[in-house]
Formats: sequence, C-alpha cells, structure tokens
Amino acid sequence: QIARSLAYVPQQHAPPFPYSVAEVVLMARAAHLPVFAQPGKADYLAVNDALLQLGIGDLKHHDYSRLSGGQRQLVLIARALAQQTPFIILDEPTASLDFGNEAIVLNQIQALGRQAADQNRGIILSTHDPDQAFALDARVLLMHAGRVIANGAAHSVLTSAALSQAYGTSIAVERTASGRMVCLPG
Repeated sequence: QIARSLAYVPQQHAPPFPYSVAEVVLMARAAHLPVFAQPGKADYLAVNDALLQLGIGDLKHHDYSRLSGGQRQLVLIARALAQQTPFIILDEPTASLDFGNEAIVLNQIQALGRQAADQNRGIILSTHDPDQAFALDARVLLMHAGRVIANGAAHSVLTSAALSQAYGTSIAVERTASGRMVCLPG
C-alpha cells in the first residue's frame, strides 16, 4: 500500500546483481502486482514510457551497474515514475555527481516538477545545496537542528540570514548578471 502511494529515489544505489536498466525500472511495478504475479503489458509500457520520458530509452538493455552516476540516477528516477505514485521523494539525487550529470538530473527533476503540478502529484527533494532550490524555483522548507527555520518560495526563504543560521557560517546570497540567485561563502 505504501509503495502505491510513495516512490523513493535514494542518493546512491548499488545493485547486488548485474540487472539491465529495464529490469531495475520494472522492479517498481511490483507494487501493482498480486503476490507471485508476473509483470504484464501495462507494466512493460510503464517502464518504456518512464525511460523515454527521461531520454534514456537507449539504455534499456545496458547493465545498470556499468552506467555513470548520472545515468544511474536517471534510471532510479525512471523507476520512481514507473511506480506511478502520487508522490516521489528524492533524497539528494545529485550527491556525488559531476557538474554535467548534476545539471542533467536537475533539468529532468524540474521538468517532472512542472508535470507533477499539472497532474496533481508531488515531488519532495532533500538537498544540502540551496543553489539547487533556486535553480528549481522550488518551495522550500529550511531546517536546522530538527526544526523549521523558514518555509516558502526559494527566493524569499533562502536569505543570507536564514542560510547563515542553518549552516552556522556566513553565507551571502547574490543575483548573477543573468538574474540567477546563487549562494557564496560570506
């Protein structure tokens, strides 16, 4: 029942066996199957749709364990999409990714966020990088020591004062020439 309501994307995932990308994504469909049932046509369609939506359909038959970190994260997001839940939780989905893969994953998350809003679905993303919240133009719940410091739109919540309090060090929030908000050590 929980797996039909909530999909989870971990920071990292190391499979115990060399599953194909399609097999990893197909595992999400177990939430919709009766005990001991085999996946059917609808399950395979959900897998293909999720892979195509994220632009990784060409990886379908690749060994998941041999993918780059960014590709693995996109596969895990595809798995969450194939699970077809009202909510997706992403736990630092760009942790340990290089800048290029981080940008690719964040662009896909941003697209999913727009789509989720249109479909009355929700995405919860945890991050230690406030620049990501600015980039995603997200609603933010800023926490420190287990309590909420601020709640609201990223541009209004992620202030120098609030971030300095949360991180225990001086943080400056500045607007770049392109209009993007960024955080820098103060």
